Amino acid sequence: MTAQPAYTVHEANVERDRELILGLWRGNLGQDARMARKYDWFYRECPFGPPLTLLLRHEESGEWVGVASAGPRPMWMDGRRILAGVLVDLAVRPEHRSLGPALMLQMALMEAGLRRFELLYGFPNPKAAAVFKRVGYAPMGELVRHARVLQHAGYAGRKLPALLAAPAGALLDTVDRVRLWFRAGGLRAYWQANADESLAAVWSPAATGPGPIAVRDLDFLCWRIDASPLLEARYLVVRDRSDSVIAWFSCEARERSLHVVDSWSAQGASGPTQAQLAALLRAARAAGHPSVSIELSEAAASDTWRKAGFVAREGRPVFGCARDARVDVPKARAWLTTADEDE
Repeated sequence: MTAQPAYTVHEANVERDRELILGLWRGNLGQDARMARKYDWFYRECPFGPPLTLLLRHEESGEWVGVASAGPRPMWMDGRRILAGVLVDLAVRPEHRSLGPALMLQMALMEAGLRRFELLYGFPNPKAAAVFKRVGYAPMGELVRHARVLQHAGYAGRKLPALLAAPAGALLDTVDRVRLWFRAGGLRAYWQANADESLAAVWSPAATGPGPIAVRDLDFLCWRIDASPLLEARYLVVRDRSDSVIAWFSCEARERSLHVVDSWSAQGASGPTQAQLAALLRAARAAGHPSVSIELSEAAASDTWRKAGFVAREGRPVFGCARDARVDVPKARAWLTTADEDE
């Protein structure tokens, strides 16, 4: 006689099971009202289809005790368009948080995910990294925060006596302001609230490199940036002397600093030019931000960012798995920013 399994995994229906899933998230994944807004946007309004969502049931009690999802994300990889899945929203009830149930749910999500998606990737917290490895995901590098100071008084205060810090900071600000004016080379930059065809026209599959890299077309921008209830972002649009859009930066104020959620330029995966970054930094300073930050994977962190004064800070691991066993995931040149996550 076959023993009944302690847990079973079932595919959810994102319309029917909304309240069940929100209940499993409650107390696990963040503020309830915020997660409800996220659900309606990320799960019900995604233009690429609903996420693959699996539910874990405890058979003895009949209770639903866990949930995990993979949200669809069109990407280019090795010269062709693929559908990838970003791993999100793993939650298991506290009384079932031994390794076994979470591992079972994650293994089922990988198996089902690779039937639907050609690539799965995720950003586990450091405590979950070991579970990802055990399931079979391979490291894809890190998503590293890069920061650039615009107001130097605080920096000078850490190096100099208080009496000298303020004038030294003001001098550094002036030098930096002049340097950025020259580097911008006459490029014009302005803020706009939403994406439009002129921003989408900057995207070109021909400039993506090997990837994987998310398709940054108008559908992506309108949904991932503009429609997100979790962001308050606007676009800095950079134009050249002929008035053509050559770069954009989707930005959100976080406390006083400016965080670049996503960006794209006419240079594609090679990243923005020194002039385009100078335009960004000048606009951030004019808006009163003391610093600018962006999260970049290794493939996205071109040397231009370093030359513009951005310094690498802390990083978060990225893991992935491909349907095609011939794909060497650790060597994949994943081009990632904050926008490649779910929030």
